[in-house]
Amino acid sequence: MTISNDKFADIRPYNDDEVAASVSRLLNDDAFISVIAEHNLPSWLRAIPFLGNYLVKSKLRNKYGKLKTVDEVQQAVARYLEILVKRTTSKVTFSGLDKLDKNKAYLFISNHRDIALDPAFVNYGLFQSDMKTVRIAIGDNLLQVPYMTELMRLNKSFIVKRSVKSPKEMLKTLTTLSHYIYDSLDTGNSVWIAQKEGRAKDGNDVTDPALIKMLQLHGRKLKMDFADYVKSINVVPVAISYEFEPCEKAKAKEQYHKATFGEYKKAQGEDIASIIEGFATNKGHVHLSFGEPISDNCETPEQLAQTIDNHIHANYFLHPNNYLAADKAAEQISDDAKRVYQSRFDGVAPELHEFIKQIYAKPVLNQK
Repeated sequence: MTISNDKFADIRPYNDDEVAASVSRLLNDDAFISVIAEHNLPSWLRAIPFLGNYLVKSKLRNKYGKLKTVDEVQQAVARYLEILVKRTTSKVTFSGLDKLDKNKAYLFISNHRDIALDPAFVNYGLFQSDMKTVRIAIGDNLLQVPYMTELMRLNKSFIVKRSVKSPKEMLKTLTTLSHYIYDSLDTGNSVWIAQKEGRAKDGNDVTDPALIKMLQLHGRKLKMDFADYVKSINVVPVAISYEFEPCEKAKAKEQYHKATFGEYKKAQGEDIASIIEGFATNKGHVHLSFGEPISDNCETPEQLAQTIDNHIHANYFLHPNNYLAADKAAEQISDDAKRVYQSRFDGVAPELHEFIKQIYAKPVLNQK
């Protein structure tokens, strides 16, 4: 792997001169080819792996083998997202994008419901509005296999090193991360980061002040007042709402295990399985509400976190499932919508029902 010698080399996305080599590594990665084959080929062809994998590799090479720049990769991702939207959503809508300046870089902080789809839909909205796509913060827990590292860094993702344990190394890592985010914004590159580590598996979208403290580290180095630093990085809250919550049953299972046994341990490869499930399943109507850059005089990380939460809670688009789960305005909801909501529980173990209901109900309660 060839990465230019720079201070962010081990966390940043690939540059144009690294794209072709990364694509080549991907197309020659047997594990990657096998995953694509497993989820895209008919069963009879999967039963003949050498033939199926050969066909997949040939098709991918013809389609993507000539990609040489980050922009070409983004164009390919946009085409894939168009297909994804048509196959797995009833519609995707946006609000607030018209109030953003196409020539400015923003730090988009959103709620977190799906590992890969959340930033993908943010990018989809920006792409539709003729704005530059974002650099995406991802945890190193997702990089368990080489092809995931290639995919993520090709798609403008930078790495958040969550696996670092010692306090000294953690401070160094977070300081570098804070600097990288500031440097990205300062050079005209927007950034997406989730409001906290991990998805909101209980439906409760809350910003972790620790995230804000990380962002502040570079501001301290610049000796900037916190409120002024916040304004300089153009923080834009984003509320992402799925009609049908991605991986809802898996989230409910995890919440049940935590409530019953006190903890939940992920299986090897579970995050990758969640990414694949999120892409494949029906999400219904997806709405993203983009706020305006926060200009309030937030004096502390806690105040900024609360300001972000206020936007996400107030502007979260509520679907019939949300109202029904919270037992609100049920008389105004059609019988068809009620049947769709009840179908969310078909074939689901009874002990998980309340946890699924909570996922949908919490945004309504937060708005109140």
